[in-house]
Formats: sequence, C-alpha cells, structure tokens
Amino acid sequence: MTMKRFLCSLAAVALLFTPIVGGAQNLPAKFEPSRDAAKDVATAVAAAKAQGKRVLVDVGGEWCPWCHILDRFVAANPEVQALRDAGYVWVKVNWSKENKNEALLSRWPAIKGYPHLFVLDADGKLIHSQDTDVLEAGKDYDKAKFIEFLQKFSRKKSDDR
Repeated sequence: MTMKRFLCSLAAVALLFTPIVGGAQNLPAKFEPSRDAAKDVATAVAAAKAQGKRVLVDVGGEWCPWCHILDRFVAANPEVQALRDAGYVWVKVNWSKENKNEALLSRWPAIKGYPHLFVLDADGKLIHSQDTDVLEAGKDYDKAKFIEFLQKFSRKKSDDR
C-alpha cells in the first residue's frame, strides 16, 4: 500500500467517526434552557452506541446548588470521573422555569428532586432512574456510593449483543 493510499484510508476512517465523536463533544457542559434536549440525548445515545457505553442523563438547572456540587464532586474525584467517562456519555438536560423539557422528561419516571440521573442503554432505553439524594454525604456526595452507582449500571461484557 502506498503512503498516499494509506493516508486517504486513514482520513476516510476519521471522517466516519467525526460526526459521532464531534457530536458528543458538542453536548452541553452546563444546563442551558435554549438547547434542544431531545437532540442532545439522541446525540449522546448515538455516541454511546458507537463507543460501547451507556448514557447518563443529568437533569437539573443552573439555579440548582446540588447540580453544581455534583459537577465539582466529579471534577475533584479522578476515580469517579474516570469511571463516568469510561462507561458513560454524560449529557445535561435543563429543567427550569424557562424550559422544563416536558416532552423529553415525560418519557421517564417523575423526578422528585434535582439533580436527577437517568441511565439509558445504547439504544436509548431507560435502565435506571436515580435520585441523587441517596448519593449525598453531608454537603457533598459520597465517593463510595457514587462509584458503586457508576459500576452497577455501566455496560458489562455480558451486555454485548
């Protein structure tokens, strides 16, 4: 194989994966009322399917102190962050007075408090609905409980089809 042919093949492979990976990178880093949450979840599901992961839907709002505590908790705990990133595509879905995303959220069980986590499989099917208050410890989250949650619902080899 010539170098030119090899580089062309490599570029073609990269283009095949760019929309999926690029789409996942374009998922919101914060809760944004103006975003199309259904589209963001669909992007996350496509990325999860391509990457052999599950989707972790984080529902909350910029108004929510515990949502910010959760973000800081994950960022401050490399083991939690590594487990989350290895097993899940994380997508934030806004719930606020500006946009309650009722059409999307009505697909899943009612939410009692925020943040709330939904685990979806790579086909977008709900696997688990998680109230985060049981993952709390004082004014933070409990690392052991959070790790247990992430491990329990991450995709396992036996889940492969």
